[in-house]
Amino acid sequence: MITIYHNPRCGKSRDCLAFLENSKHKLEVIKYLETPLSYSELEEIIQKLHCKPIEIVRVKETIWIEKFKGKQLSDSEIIQAIADFPILMERPIAVYGNKAIIARPLEKINEIL
Repeated sequence: MITIYHNPRCGKSRDCLAFLENSKHKLEVIKYLETPLSYSELEEIIQKLHCKPIEIVRVKETIWIEKFKGKQLSDSEIIQAIADFPILMERPIAVYGNKAIIARPLEKINEIL
């Protein structure tokens, strides 16, 4: 099963969801703004992405600019910021087994299928 962390207001996220709905895979859609991820869930996704927490932060979001920009934050503090403010999470993120990808551009989804 593929899990997509989805924001319906995001065109790239909608494109990824449509692509996955047309695939042969079972799909679980998590609207992460309605059902925010816990610190441990975020930590697990970041491990599957093989990236640093800052790499999944939308650094142009107003909340990031106002509250965090220019501060020296630890990885734990960044993960907590995403948990506290889910809008900061890059999207869409797709997880399949032990692999995950930020599906931007959409073609990147093929890296985990």
